[in-house]
Amino acid sequence: MALQWIILTYVVAAEAAIAILLTLPSPKLLKNRFVSLVSLIIQPALFIVPFAGFQLLDIYWKNEHRLSCTSEICTAAERDRYEKAIYKSQRNVILCAAACLLYWSIYRIVKYQKEIQSLEEVEKRYKDE
Repeated sequence: MALQWIILTYVVAAEAAIAILLTLPSPKLLKNRFVSLVSLIIQPALFIVPFAGFQLLDIYWKNEHRLSCTSEICTAAERDRYEKAIYKSQRNVILCAAACLLYWSIYRIVKYQKEIQSLEEVEKRYKDE
C-alpha cells in the first residue's frame, strides 16, 4: 500500500517542479520549447486524476470502516496508533488534492501559453502586412 503513496508523492513533486519551471521568467525560445514539451506530456499524465480519485475513495472507505478508539478501555498504544492513522489519512487527502490541483494548474498554464503564442503570431502577421 505504501508504494501507491510514494508514487503519488513523486508525481506531486514532479508536477510542482514543472509548474515552477513554467512560471519562471525565461527566454522566449526556451519557454516555447518547454511549453511544447509539457503539452505533449500533459495528456498522458491525465492518469493522475483518476488515480488520486481512487485513492480518495480508498481513504474514505477505510475511514468509514476504521475501528474507533475513543472509549476508556483503549490502551495508550492503541490510541496512538488510531491517531497516527488519522494523521496519515489527512496527509494523504492533502496529497491527492494537491495532485489534482497541480495537474489542473499545469494544464491551464500550458493552455494560456499556447494562446499567447498564437496571438503573437497573429500580431506578427498583421505587422508584416
